[in-house]
Amino acid sequence: MAITAIGLCGFQIQAAEAQSELNDTLATLLNELEVFANRATAKTPVAFTNLSKEKLLEHNDGRDITHLLQATPSVITTSDAGAGIGYTSMRVRGTDGARINVTANGVPINNPESHNVYWVNMPDLASSLRDIQIQRGAGTSTNGAGAFGASVNMITDAPSENPYAELSGAYGMYNTNRETIRVGSGMLGNHWSFDARISHLGSDGYIDRATTQLWSYFGQAAYKSYNTLVRLLAFGGKEKTYMAWDYASKEQMEEFGRRYNPCGEYIDSEGKRAYYKDQMDNYIQHHFQLLLSQHLGDLFHLNAALHYTKDDGYYDQYKQNRTLVEYGLTPFFNQDGELVKKSDLIRLKNNKNHFGGGSVSINFKNDKWDAAAGVSLADFYGHHFGQVKWVRNYLGTIDPLQSYYDNNGHKFDVNTYLRSNYQINKMFSAFVDLQYRHIRYTIKGASDNYDWNTEAPAALNIREHWNFFNPKLGLNFELNQHRAFASWAVAQKEPTRDNFTDSDLAHYPKSEYLNDFEIGYSYSTSLFNAGVNLYYMLYKDQLVATGELSDTGNSLSVNVPKSYRAGIELQGSLKPCDWFDWNLNLTLSRNRIKNFVEYIYEDEWTNPISIDCGDTPIAFSPDFILNNAFNFHFKGFDASLDSRYISKQYLTNAHSEEAKLDAYFVTDLHLGYTIKKIIGIKEMKIGFSIYNLFNEKYFNNGYAGAGYYWSGGERVIYRYAGYAASAPINVMGTLTLKF
Repeated sequence: MAITAIGLCGFQIQAAEAQSELNDTLATLLNELEVFANRATAKTPVAFTNLSKEKLLEHNDGRDITHLLQATPSVITTSDAGAGIGYTSMRVRGTDGARINVTANGVPINNPESHNVYWVNMPDLASSLRDIQIQRGAGTSTNGAGAFGASVNMITDAPSENPYAELSGAYGMYNTNRETIRVGSGMLGNHWSFDARISHLGSDGYIDRATTQLWSYFGQAAYKSYNTLVRLLAFGGKEKTYMAWDYASKEQMEEFGRRYNPCGEYIDSEGKRAYYKDQMDNYIQHHFQLLLSQHLGDLFHLNAALHYTKDDGYYDQYKQNRTLVEYGLTPFFNQDGELVKKSDLIRLKNNKNHFGGGSVSINFKNDKWDAAAGVSLADFYGHHFGQVKWVRNYLGTIDPLQSYYDNNGHKFDVNTYLRSNYQINKMFSAFVDLQYRHIRYTIKGASDNYDWNTEAPAALNIREHWNFFNPKLGLNFELNQHRAFASWAVAQKEPTRDNFTDSDLAHYPKSEYLNDFEIGYSYSTSLFNAGVNLYYMLYKDQLVATGELSDTGNSLSVNVPKSYRAGIELQGSLKPCDWFDWNLNLTLSRNRIKNFVEYIYEDEWTNPISIDCGDTPIAFSPDFILNNAFNFHFKGFDASLDSRYISKQYLTNAHSEEAKLDAYFVTDLHLGYTIKKIIGIKEMKIGFSIYNLFNEKYFNNGYAGAGYYWSGGERVIYRYAGYAASAPINVMGTLTLKF
């Protein structure tokens, strides 16, 4: 392999030179040079897991990257459509995707406003990745939004040394399919190489009408010389997904079945239930990266990067019985002379984003020191606007695609860091990581929320800035097969756009502060590996999910003054022979809010009442997670039996037994057979997977809320919940041909 990883971009990238001497030839130099983007190593005092390309591709049949990571410690995944394709997300140690930092080659992937990663916009990216590292906890300093649960660091494929072509496909239940073509030129003229991929994915989804049509691409041009590597990358995707994020109540499932999807439902002119066929999320996203890696003598290495992300899309939604004035429409008299203030309508919610930046970092390494310093700048501009497409039986003038809200978000981020690892002696090394971030964020314009006091869309005039200093200190011990570490880290994170636009005025969002304390130990031999990690994450003003959803399906959050996550992560593996290995990891944790106060409203942030709930479990934070895998390999045949257990999760922070996800235990069986050199084909691999082997009926996600009304002069509190049903037993087959 020419270069095993490239690390540059975004805000900072830590480089690591090759461990052996550089020989005179270009090929040898490139084989020995390794550059990592914000990667932890055995000497870094953080908890992390590496997944190689082989491991990623082992079960890659088109499901999102989140589901390829679900067997790693403390990870749980969700799927709106119920089968792992379409809208998916992940949580680590109970923290949601808006608090998990994701980078590709060091470039931030999280949307700077929502802080989320919408994996549906990058389908089949796993086919173009070299590897992934997941850092749990605060981790090392990285770019983009702060890591409050984990960092996911992806490295894309290295430039190809030899020409290749690959065809792969998959097909399974619910008409789920994937078709992928990958080609590479190999080295041309000892300097140039080109790689490309195009993929199509589709699925009808387990949930009714949760269809998905996805396209994605990856392209890379690289130039290599003795001490220089330059890469130009472009990757992205286009998605069209029928909405399935409203979920269904248990009562609705009893009446209409587990696959019931309320999205797009309306009552037609004959009084029957019907569904709007264009209830779709439509989005296109493109990522561009220009990466430079340059040796400066034997001790220094320079990295530089430019990046730009452009995305554009909209929701097309049928909404029932909406108040007309909220959409800039005038109530009208119908043919019977009745004043109509509410009617069914179709709306478009549009979002256009531009995100770009640059970075430079320099690394110094000798026998004692491995130090890096870097600076990066990033600028984001987002345009949000809504349009009315149609109104049922409307009598009056309506402009084509009439606008009813329009606002802009602008975010500027400066990040600097200084990181160093000092080898004290053969056994001990000390780690220091100092990061400073400055963020300016503004939102201006008219909100999609209506202000009944002013009888107009709520005005947005948000001007915020933050200055975060995030120190990290640690000590690492290594002796033969033993490794131990202890660390303390500070992480701070700004609120998301939704925290500002969807919160009630009485709970204006504040930034979050985390003290993360970690202690770890591992022992490794050729026969078995074992490790334990203890963590205590103490939060101030943590923004935790309330369990409720915004009008567009986004999770709502609120600051809580004091909360913590404490746990123990255990990992082990056993390899008694060449053809069998056993892997196990489990997490035992306690996730609590101290003195939580629940606020319940009569109607959309009006007339609140408060309930003192005492110390309560944090929503979506299970106390027990278990992953188990038995793997078999024999003469081209592979088999794995993977199981996971997730304990119950509360959907709100009020510790309500009426709103929770029950515990579930799910097992998947994967079978594969690889044939080498057959009829002009270098390699052919056939795979077959049975998901949810024992047909567990479970829910992978949900939402919940509460309200009250008056009856007979007494206040009556009611609670409601919706659940994302997962697919029962289902199968998927794959075929890969390499040339």
